[in-house]
Amino acid sequence: DFFTPIVDNPFDFGRIAAANALSDIYAMGGNPIMALSVLGFPVGEVVETDISQVLEGASNVCGNIAIPIAGGHSINSKEMFYGLVALGLVNPDNLKMNSHGRHNDRLILTKPLGVGVISAGLQKGVVSSSTYQQFLDLTTQLNTVGCELAKLDVVNAMTDVTGFGLLGHLLEMCQGSKLSAELNLDSIPIIAVAEELTKTGVKTGASTRNWESYKELVQLTSTPTWIRDILCDPQTSGGLLISCHETGVGKVMDLLHMRGFPFVANIGRLQMGPPNIRIN
Repeated sequence: DFFTPIVDNPFDFGRIAAANALSDIYAMGGNPIMALSVLGFPVGEVVETDISQVLEGASNVCGNIAIPIAGGHSINSKEMFYGLVALGLVNPDNLKMNSHGRHNDRLILTKPLGVGVISAGLQKGVVSSSTYQQFLDLTTQLNTVGCELAKLDVVNAMTDVTGFGLLGHLLEMCQGSKLSAELNLDSIPIIAVAEELTKTGVKTGASTRNWESYKELVQLTSTPTWIRDILCDPQTSGGLLISCHETGVGKVMDLLHMRGFPFVANIGRLQMGPPNIRIN
């Protein structure tokens, strides 16, 4: 995964980029074994120390899980971007796809929504230092727990929630599993400050594009526009969306609480029907 800076601090940007890229491995139940850096920047317009800080941030995250960044590639580009090509290993018996959900599975979300809104607020200069720290804690929290979840028989499917927002990635799960989804709006965890910002009109352009791309498959009525914006909000290094057997909800929730996911919530279920989402 590669993306352009969503924060001004280059070290933090490198950390977020690394966590975001590694999430794809964890979401399938794998363990990362190495990574390669891919960096683009306008030559002569970005100072060398900033580039070094980006690379150091990524190295910090990878070092914490003891995997090497074994080289990479850099190019001259109009805009700066950075990411990792992440490689991992997974036991085929534990491989989790987003297409293996089952009828009556419960849907569990591990992180709250709203980091896209906060990143937009950062660009507008309306985010406090404490909110920035919460944003940073969430976007650099690794989804390593995916490796443990993949070993549980009650877990049938997993994906990570990133650029397409909660609704977009849930729709992919529905389409792959040939099922529909029902969400309980009151159960969906949302960052409090992100809710406040969205109510004042702060959002990303991507949330609008996301909604336009899949609105025909979503039944969302009689709700304020800000709720739609949050449900479509692109998440950088977002949480895991887990489809698990109804008898395993307690076991999964307990594991996630132990592994430092205080916002984890049971937000709905999968059921028979054409691939779409109903929100109550």
